[in-house]
Amino acid sequence: MGTTASQLGKDLLSEYQELTFLTKQEILLAHKRFTELLTKDEKDLPNTRVPAERILTLPELKSNPFRKRICHVFSTSEQKDGSLTFEDFLDLLSAFSDSATLEIKSHYAFRIFDFDDDGTLDCGDLEKLVNCLTGETDETRLTTEEMRQLINNILEESDIDKDGTVNLSEFQHVISRSPDFVSSFKIVL
Repeated sequence: MGTTASQLGKDLLSEYQELTFLTKQEILLAHKRFTELLTKDEKDLPNTRVPAERILTLPELKSNPFRKRICHVFSTSEQKDGSLTFEDFLDLLSAFSDSATLEIKSHYAFRIFDFDDDGTLDCGDLEKLVNCLTGETDETRLTTEEMRQLINNILEESDIDKDGTVNLSEFQHVISRSPDFVSSFKIVL
């Protein structure tokens, strides 16, 4: 199954361009990469879901410490298994594209970092976030006291309403002061 504009359909390709931050060429490349993850039998089925395990083999995600959370956040699967349809995959790539806005990128970053999916970043989420960033090896793991101090510092800086958590607007406020966020929050196929 090749990746031509005719296979996606001109109207569908235009619709994807309208609904995402992706160019026609990026959508066609995404389609090619997505179909490469499908088995021969799956290629003939509409709206096929690719299991997270296969998505995570993509070189662009393989080394990302948040790869499982990324699949979880962008998956529309009712089973909450991280599997992605082509449209889920496009949404993922769109949010991580150079053209995506700060608001879109920070919204999805917040959801990725919200490990318990409760709409706030609490101490548990922040600890998991730090562990993902530092690696969870014995050499890189922070002591309990270091972790507590770091989380307190994060909350001191970010928790504007002093409720012990960081909500989306507080997170976006902090991110807006980070000049490298938009350029570093990206995946390029």
